[in-house]
Amino acid sequence: MRFIADLHIHSRYSRATSRDFSPESIWKWAQLKGISVIGSGDFTHPGWLKELKEKLQPEGNGLFALKKAFRSSDVPASCRGDVFFLLSSEISCIYSKAGKVRKIHSVVLAPDFRDAEKINAALSRVGNLKSDGRPILGLDAKELLKIVMDASHGVLLIPAHAWTPHFSIFGAASGFDSLEECFEELTPSIHAIETGLSSDPPMNWRLSTLDRITLISNSDAHSPAKIGREANILDTDVSYEAIAKAIRTREGFSGTIEFFPEEGKYHYDGHRTCGVSLSPKETIKHNYLCPVCGKKVTVGVMHRVEKLADRDERFIPTGAPVFHSIIPLPEIIAEAVKVGVNSKAVEKKYFSLLETLGNEFGILMDCSVDDIEKTGTPEIAEAVSRMRKGEVHIEPGFDGEYGKIKIFEKIERKEVKGQTALF
Repeated sequence: MRFIADLHIHSRYSRATSRDFSPESIWKWAQLKGISVIGSGDFTHPGWLKELKEKLQPEGNGLFALKKAFRSSDVPASCRGDVFFLLSSEISCIYSKAGKVRKIHSVVLAPDFRDAEKINAALSRVGNLKSDGRPILGLDAKELLKIVMDASHGVLLIPAHAWTPHFSIFGAASGFDSLEECFEELTPSIHAIETGLSSDPPMNWRLSTLDRITLISNSDAHSPAKIGREANILDTDVSYEAIAKAIRTREGFSGTIEFFPEEGKYHYDGHRTCGVSLSPKETIKHNYLCPVCGKKVTVGVMHRVEKLADRDERFIPTGAPVFHSIIPLPEIIAEAVKVGVNSKAVEKKYFSLLETLGNEFGILMDCSVDDIEKTGTPEIAEAVSRMRKGEVHIEPGFDGEYGKIKIFEKIERKEVKGQTALF
C-alpha cells in the first residue's frame, strides 16, 4: 500500500508549541494533509505519554488509532481516511567529546508503550523528563543509542534535522564531520538521517559516506497546521515493522516530500541581528565575519554540505528514491489572492479546495491543473503548475530566518490575469 508518513512532530508539552496541539488536532490535520501515519511526538514526557495512553488504542500492527470518542466530525468527507499514530520522541543530547561541546538531537521511534517506558525509565536516571517535551540530557549520543538498542531490537534512533547549525549530527556549530565520529563502533546501527527543512536529497547525495543511509523527511511540527510540511512516501504494509524495515533497507521507501531547501531557516550563512545573508563564497570572502558588525556569522547548511561533500552537486545515485519539492497550499493561495496566509480568505478557499478535491497532498501533487482551476482560481492553478516544475523565486533563509518563496513576479501575475481575460 502506498501511503504518506510524517514521523517527527511535537506535543503541547514542547517548548514554543501551540497549546491546541493535542492527539485530536493531530488526527484531524493528518487527514486534511493526506497523512496515513503520524508520529506521536514526545513519548518521553510523562504528561504527554499519559494523554497518549488515554486517547490512543493499539491496532495490533505496532501503530495506534485515536479512540472514536475523541474524533471530531468536522473533517471534510473528501479527506477522511485512516490515521495511525507511531510512537516517537525527539531527545536533545548536550555533552563534551573530543574537546568540543556537542549538541545532537535525535528522533526515537518505538513499536509499543512498553518499549517507550523502558526508554523513559533509563533516561529518567540521566535527567528530568518533565522539563520539556524534548528533554535535554547530559548524555553522549552514542550512549543514547545504546539505551535505545537495549530497550528493544525494534526501536530506531535517527539523527534529527541532520544539518541544522546548532543542534545536529553535522551542524557547523556543535556537530561532527561524520557519523563514525559520533557513534563510533555503533554506527552500523544508524540506518537513516532526517535531512531537515534546509537540505534536500541532492544536497545529501554529495556525501558518499551517506550512500547506505536512508534520507527521511519529517515536518518537526510544533503546531497542527505545520504537520506534513515534509514527509515520507512508503509502499509497504501499514505497520511499525514494515515502516522500520523500509527505513533500514530502503525496500518500500519510495521517496520524500520536501520544502524547497532555500526556504529553510538555516540554508544560507548570515547574521540575523544585522539582517546579513551570505552565500558560502561570500562568507569565505568576509572571513566568516559579519560585514556590518564584525561578529561571527552562523554557518548554514549549504556551506556545511560544501565543506563535507566529496561529489559534484550534479551527482545522482543509481536508484535514488524520488522527491517532491512543495509549497504548502495555504501559502500558494495567499500569494495567488494577494492576502496574508493566516487570513480568513485563505482559510475559506483552502477548505473549499479540500472539500471538492480531497486532501492537501493530493491537490499539490496529483490533481489536474484544470480541476484546481475550476474549484479555485486560474492563479492558484497556475501557481501549483509552476511549483511542480520548480519555477519559483526564493530568497534563502539564514541564521534562524525562514526563506521567502514566491511564485509570481508582478509582470507574470499581470500576464496570467490577461490570459484569463482573453479566454
